[in-house]
Amino acid sequence: MEIVNTDIPDVKILRPKKHGDHRGFFSETYNRRALIEVGIDIEFIQDNHSLSGQMGTIRGLHFQIPPFAQDKLVRVVRGSILDVAVDLRRNSSTYGKHVTVQISDAEWNQILVPAGFAHGICTLAPDTELIYKVSNYYSPQHDKGVLWNDPVLGIKWPVKVEEAILSDKDRNQPRFAELPSYF
Repeated sequence: MEIVNTDIPDVKILRPKKHGDHRGFFSETYNRRALIEVGIDIEFIQDNHSLSGQMGTIRGLHFQIPPFAQDKLVRVVRGSILDVAVDLRRNSSTYGKHVTVQISDAEWNQILVPAGFAHGICTLAPDTELIYKVSNYYSPQHDKGVLWNDPVLGIKWPVKVEEAILSDKDRNQPRFAELPSYF
């Protein structure tokens, strides 16, 4: 497995090996031992599967606060996304900064988003499906978010505000400046 650092080193791109022949392919998309060998020691406890039917669907920016904060390992099994991770760790040198990465079934890449980051996606193709691992269980009381298009964050989303497909929850998240110090 190839590991690539992003502009925020704690957010990593993973590229599992893909072995193909005339029958198709085989890939070990997750191997805990292989990740530990490269310094990623996270115990994932739940898999989530998400389908977004329309291109321009935005989910996020979401996170859970301690003691239910979550690391995420996200991969696309069909389609393509712009994946966004925003650093919410107050004592970090990259606090308030973000990383954007295109993740797709064609690239066969994954993104590791550690706890302490808000996470969001925008679909770049119709019928996009994600499977992602999390290191903690969902807890409604600890589920938080930040407004996806807060100008302070400066995220360049690939969709116009009026064309973005959002849940009511995501339309009404607090602005970055309104967030308490969670991490």
